[in-house]
Amino acid sequence: MGPGPQKNRLKFLYSKKAAPYIFVSPFIISFLFLFLYPFASAVNMSFQRVLPGQVEYVGLSNFERVFNPTFYQALQNTSVYVILTVVILTVLPMIFAIFLNHKLMKYSTFFRAAIFIPALTSVIVAGTIFRMIFGDSDGAIANQILNLIGLSPLEWRYGAGTGMFLMVTLASWRWMGVNILYFLAALQNVSNDLYEAADIDGANVWQKFRNVTFPAIKPVVIFLTTISIINGFRMFEESFVFWETSSPGNIGLTVVGYIYQEGIQRNDMGFGAAIGIVLLIVILIISAIQLYLTGAFKKDD
Repeated sequence: MGPGPQKNRLKFLYSKKAAPYIFVSPFIISFLFLFLYPFASAVNMSFQRVLPGQVEYVGLSNFERVFNPTFYQALQNTSVYVILTVVILTVLPMIFAIFLNHKLMKYSTFFRAAIFIPALTSVIVAGTIFRMIFGDSDGAIANQILNLIGLSPLEWRYGAGTGMFLMVTLASWRWMGVNILYFLAALQNVSNDLYEAADIDGANVWQKFRNVTFPAIKPVVIFLTTISIINGFRMFEESFVFWETSSPGNIGLTVVGYIYQEGIQRNDMGFGAAIGIVLLIVILIISAIQLYLTGAFKKDD
């Protein structure tokens, strides 16, 4: 091969036409092999009965089996978890960020660094600590606190309400700091001139928040709400660290946990894939409704 073709090939690689494709190729390759191919395989598997050494197409029978009392229980648990985490991980971080962003707040840099640490902690490690704090014995820290205020100890992992409290508390502890940082980044882009103009007009605290602060942080609210909905429906670790294989009366069963039970523990991969496809459709529908209601699809004039 002569130097001419090789020089032309190098010239093409350094050209403006090829450069964009070269830079995006890692993303395209990872998307194809890590998302699109597994997704297509899951869709195909949802129409199959997958047994050791035996694969056969069974049509829609897997989807017909999905809608059963156990799935409805898992969907109900997951929906309650999503509602609680969306409210907590959107409203509280916004309030905390407003306080941290105030000019009179001392040691704000220290607090910003400290609140991010839980996100770096392994959920397994955090879950183990939470199981010790909210243990069933009278000597557990949470039950000792209840004794101090005159309440009876609780079996935290054996009640529907307390079990949901454990999962929501663990998730809130982990992601509260990250969401606060999102709001802080948005708040720091709000011009002080707007607040000064509001002061001149005689606006009170609520009016300044409604007309100045909230419009600036609304994109972050929409983003965090969407992410919280998606992460809530795909939650698995917060349930697994408290109950591992199964919870009493399925009080901690989530949809992803149900997929794990059927697809991995019971080796029914086709049925597990069908549950996953139904979950994907549920997430798409709810996310689309949420984005529509929050005005994310509307174009600014």
